[in-house]
Amino acid sequence: MALLTAKTFSLQFNNKHRVNKPYYRRKALLCYQLTPQNGSTPTRGHLKNKEKDHAEIRFINKIKSMGLDETQCYQVTCYLTWSPCPSCARELVDFIKAHNHLNLSIFASRLYYHWRPHYQEGLLLLCGSRVPVEVMGLPEFTDCWENFVDHKEPPSFNPSEKLDELDKNSRAIKRRLERIKQSRSVDVLENGLRSLQLGPVTPSSSTHNSR
Repeated sequence: MALLTAKTFSLQFNNKHRVNKPYYRRKALLCYQLTPQNGSTPTRGHLKNKEKDHAEIRFINKIKSMGLDETQCYQVTCYLTWSPCPSCARELVDFIKAHNHLNLSIFASRLYYHWRPHYQEGLLLLCGSRVPVEVMGLPEFTDCWENFVDHKEPPSFNPSEKLDELDKNSRAIKRRLERIKQSRSVDVLENGLRSLQLGPVTPSSSTHNSR
């Protein structure tokens, strides 16, 4: 497996609200780990956007091409620099629904256009469809650093300090995602109450109370 450079990890998984000078583009990058339930060695790799295909679509095609044994269960963990767009969210949901032997967990360093309702709906679709989405914290950043980065040459930064910085920055992003999830819960409750209020009149409710 080709590994990421320490510089690529530092730049692309950077979860600060704004990029410091010198400015650069934070691209979509997806690191995946597929672990068979039988304890076999995990399969790892990473993908990025290519032409018109987002990294998530390339990931789906990659898993399909592996010819996995459908009688065996697999845990698939993905670390993304950006959370999926609405279109990719739908593709991931359809993919997992069609492959019951796969359990997919998504961890994102940053939330993509999180203030736009359509993108929030994409996140909620994933969370409600057997594809949990969470924000990367220290355990995930550490796992990504240890298993997807080339450590042959020493990095230009202190890895421990970098991981602590990423973890600290992730706290506000985690709260943001929780607010999005809570908004879904509130909407479901309000719709349920509205349905009760607008429901058909039953015989018992149309008669006077016998007491």
